[in-house]
Amino acid sequence: MRPAHAGIANAPGANLEISLITYGPGDTYWERFGHDAIELRDTVSGEAYNFNYGVFDFDESGFLLNFARGRMHYLMDAAPTTLDENWYIQAGRSVTRQQLDLTPEQASALRDFLLWNLRPENARYDYDYYVDNCTTRVRDALDRALGGVLKAQLTGRPGGMTYRQQTARLMSAQPWLMLLLDLGLGPYADQPLNAWQESFLPSVLSQQLASVRLAGAQGARPLVTATALISPNRLDTPPATAPDLRLPLALAGLALAIVLLLARRFWPPGFSLLGTLYLLFAGVAGIGLLFLWLLTTHHAAWANANLLLFNPLALALLPSAWRARRGLPASRLADAVLVLQLLALLAAVLLHLLSGTVQQNQPWLLFAMPAWLAMAWGLRARRPL
Repeated sequence: MRPAHAGIANAPGANLEISLITYGPGDTYWERFGHDAIELRDTVSGEAYNFNYGVFDFDESGFLLNFARGRMHYLMDAAPTTLDENWYIQAGRSVTRQQLDLTPEQASALRDFLLWNLRPENARYDYDYYVDNCTTRVRDALDRALGGVLKAQLTGRPGGMTYRQQTARLMSAQPWLMLLLDLGLGPYADQPLNAWQESFLPSVLSQQLASVRLAGAQGARPLVTATALISPNRLDTPPATAPDLRLPLALAGLALAIVLLLARRFWPPGFSLLGTLYLLFAGVAGIGLLFLWLLTTHHAAWANANLLLFNPLALALLPSAWRARRGLPASRLADAVLVLQLLALLAAVLLHLLSGTVQQNQPWLLFAMPAWLAMAWGLRARRPL
């Protein structure tokens, strides 16, 4: 890590200018949420450094295993502002600077905290996508320097979207990854958020800071005193709202059901092949959802109601899918598994209809219902329909 320049470290608070630097989303999946940093600028020497919490190391021992288990280690770092911003400008990502109105004492306290946090023994932290990431660390550092003003004001404001909606919105440029994340998110991702919680995103934090007011002898004053667009965005901009997945997945489930039924009647080997693919998807997805719940710290994926729709029991139906190519009905074991699966499907529907239900998994319900009903009909038929 680069040490902060001695001029920044020794400058009196009255000479320190504090700004929030917000970078727009990038093209790579881990860049889709955007990024930000705290800039410290010595107004006398003109030296400026950006402090950010978004460094991770692919070469870290056990990185992939830790990533899968939700035990990701991130680092804080500091770099000259020009060097840091030029990288994002060359990548085509927007760069916005918001100058913040901190007193000399608050600026000094923030600088001292950031320098302490930059030490090798303090720089590492356990990363969480939603509650402890590169933006919440920036938010918390600013709130600490301001004496809790940010949290007090933002907690009282309602958020605009849930974790699920923000995730789908930002990942919509990569549909398969968006669908995978939506399938894997549990009820935690659908809780109503306040503005403080939703400020896990750089763009939201930037928007919220613009409306924060500070008390003073001359009355309330804005926290953000000036905003400058250093570089415009040259990449595709994420949509303003999350895509509605209900109709696309409902149509996909209905189309799959129709193809399964037609294949069962006119081309039994085709039914066996397509049914096998669906059962493999349901079984493997169920194993993945169980793994996320029971063996990882990805709390946003725990207690996922999609386990009622896709679970490892589907793998027990694979032999029956191949029996169907010869017009043979399911075995007694498969009959029992089918009953369990249809009961689980009914439970998922009833659970969703209950008042107070949190998890918003309607798209996957609409996909799974026709698919499972067609599979059950096809597996139980004694001869081609």
